[in-house]
Amino acid sequence: MTVTRRYKFAASHRLHAARFSESENFELYGKCNNPHGHGHDYLLEVSVSGPLDAKSGQVVNVAALDRLVAKQVIEDFDSRYLNMDVREFQSVIPTSENILGVIEDRLQAGWRATFPAGPRLASIRLRETRRNLFELKAS
Repeated sequence: MTVTRRYKFAASHRLHAARFSESENFELYGKCNNPHGHGHDYLLEVSVSGPLDAKSGQVVNVAALDRLVAKQVIEDFDSRYLNMDVREFQSVIPTSENILGVIEDRLQAGWRATFPAGPRLASIRLRETRRNLFELKAS
């Protein structure tokens, strides 16, 4: 069985690679290469899979999942300029694909302590805009 929870955060970023020229960056990232950055109201979906617990009737303790996502993701990402304010993006371009990878790493880092015998992280989805939705199947 799979359970999915939704979370929101607002953040800004600039898609820019120092190894490319200004014209190459513009060609690759378009308006997302704006030197002043730009922002999104992100919608994050975290899906958890596992058996139904006979005692609780749940796949996952939702309150524990909410605390983990808040601590590992929302507190550091919400209302931040990702390029400068989030450690991982000081050396990695904050594309939505890379944001998903960082979120997975952060969730996995706290997963066993939060759910020692519980469900597994199944997937993470990130909606950046109405037209852009990214999904990562957890490893």
